[in-house]
Amino acid sequence: MTKQNNNIHAEWSYSAVLYEMNVRQLTAEGTFQAAEGKLEFLHNLGIDAIWLMPPYPIGEEGRKGELGSYYSIRDYKAINPEFGTMEDFDSFVAKAHSLGMKVLLDWVANHTARDAKWLKSKPADWYEREADGTAKVPWDWTDTAKLNYANHDVWRGQIEAMRFWVEKHNIDGFRCDMAMLVPIEFWQEAAKVLHAIKPDVFMLAEAEELNLFDRAFDMGYAWEIHHMMCDIAKGERRVWDLRNTLYADRTKYPASAMRMMFTSNHDENSWSGSEFTRFGASLEVMTALTFLWEAAMPLIYTGQEVGYDHSFKFFDKDHIPHYEANAHTELYRKLINLKHSQKALQAGEQGGRIIEIENNAKDCLMTFVREKDDSRVVAILNLSPYTIHANFNNGIYAGNYTNAITGEEVLLPVHLEYDIEPWGYTILYK
Repeated sequence: MTKQNNNIHAEWSYSAVLYEMNVRQLTAEGTFQAAEGKLEFLHNLGIDAIWLMPPYPIGEEGRKGELGSYYSIRDYKAINPEFGTMEDFDSFVAKAHSLGMKVLLDWVANHTARDAKWLKSKPADWYEREADGTAKVPWDWTDTAKLNYANHDVWRGQIEAMRFWVEKHNIDGFRCDMAMLVPIEFWQEAAKVLHAIKPDVFMLAEAEELNLFDRAFDMGYAWEIHHMMCDIAKGERRVWDLRNTLYADRTKYPASAMRMMFTSNHDENSWSGSEFTRFGASLEVMTALTFLWEAAMPLIYTGQEVGYDHSFKFFDKDHIPHYEANAHTELYRKLINLKHSQKALQAGEQGGRIIEIENNAKDCLMTFVREKDDSRVVAILNLSPYTIHANFNNGIYAGNYTNAITGEEVLLPVHLEYDIEPWGYTILYK
């Protein structure tokens, strides 16, 4: 049986924090050489794995903007000259590995560019075709061409290209774009082949369909929860909905299923606005929630580590002008340290489940414990724009703790009654 069949993920992933790197916008140069210079910063922050947005050459036909979309790929086995050379890429990966960080590649299996290498070199039936013979355009992605997964040669071509990055360039896994648009049987076959090469390859699906966890992916997106968090921040939903989703997910997903939690990523940032725009005053508590949620791995997107309040252009150069540590960096450092040090917060089946502490304002407050072995984390979160006069009993969870944010030693009493400011929170551990 494979690693996936036994519901065992790569050991490094259980307590990991993932960073999505937008190479184009991270630095003024927008190259792998320049991005390599940021790896020490990210390592010192505590990042465990780097997810690279697609590094492959981008199509010219139908190109959007000046530089085009990362997700319009001409050649699956080459590096976009915008970012440098294959040697630059290999140096970046080697540096990340030397710092103990894994590297995941963004993989786009559903479609290629409209002038992709495969369109010229492969038979016509590698692509879905219109009546006039032109390659179909999926959705409104006019710079792309839809691959034909009824042809198993496409499966073999995709898997061979994925093998290239694992075998030749020591990649540790893949974030798979729009994974639900491709047959699950393809992903199962790909995972089987890749795990035979590197047993701890990590597979992340940009989707949350249940079947993706069947011998294919380690982790999916928590899209539903993310959108719920945004709605709560805007006052359009209440904590009841978040709580109900928690319990519903327990019945839907296998215990081993990891969920990626986030306040931003490249799609949300470019098309819906920065996390500051979408979450407003709730951003800090919502950020904390991504580190506390059951079965979850938190994601940090390019710029969040330095609190850059900006919605990046997607198809053009639009880099971070000033990159230096600040209060946002320090908050992430504290949350990452908590994630690393507390077994209770591990993802998948290794972590502790959320055990709710009953409170007097369940439409606004989430008060809960996660514990595993000798690790315990208590969270008191006001997920509302109101000052709440909180009143609840901690029972067996009373005792001495450390405040994860302030570092202060505190006594959590059996009965607790106090005012919690709007979007206020406390995280305690022992």
